[in-house]
Amino acid sequence: MPLNPFVRRAADPHMLSVSMTGVKFGDRVAFIGVPNARRVAAIAAKVGLSGRAVAVVPNDDAESRVNEAAAAAGVLVDTEVADATRLPFADGEFDIAVVDDTGALLEQLSDAERASVAHEIARVLRPGGRLLLIGGGEPTGLAKLISKEPVSPLVVSGRANALLAESGFGIVRTLAEREGLVFVEGLKPRTPVPR
Repeated sequence: MPLNPFVRRAADPHMLSVSMTGVKFGDRVAFIGVPNARRVAAIAAKVGLSGRAVAVVPNDDAESRVNEAAAAAGVLVDTEVADATRLPFADGEFDIAVVDDTGALLEQLSDAERASVAHEIARVLRPGGRLLLIGGGEPTGLAKLISKEPVSPLVVSGRANALLAESGFGIVRTLAEREGLVFVEGLKPRTPVPR
């Protein structure tokens, strides 16, 4: 059956998030904050069988959403019901941590709790590991009319960048603001930074 070049095919709604994380085959990825279980499954698909994907969820309902999305996508995602301020992992266990703040995970925490979350993520990342924070940005164009993603003031204002820098991440930068999302990257230094 020939393809009609005049018919637009549906785009993968998570392609941008998957690309921005830079997750590759064999990576060990932790997801903290899971408002969109399909996004987790799409990113987790990149780690393959030699990698590991773990989602830290706040409750059993979120755990079942992640498990259903992973099963529908045909990927393996471990889930841990835990508080983001006390992650149940060993030091340096992950290469990448993806924090999804589009569900206002960080927005609803106090400043001390946010700092605790950032320090915990730094602890579970290996030296040279990356944190990618996904926040809701200001939608534009048609997306502004139909967007369901809430804006993340902490991320949009740049306060998240300052939080990560204060928590020991060496290089912190906003990678992109696109499709109603903001992507902030923090790199854990390979050697300890003297305080």
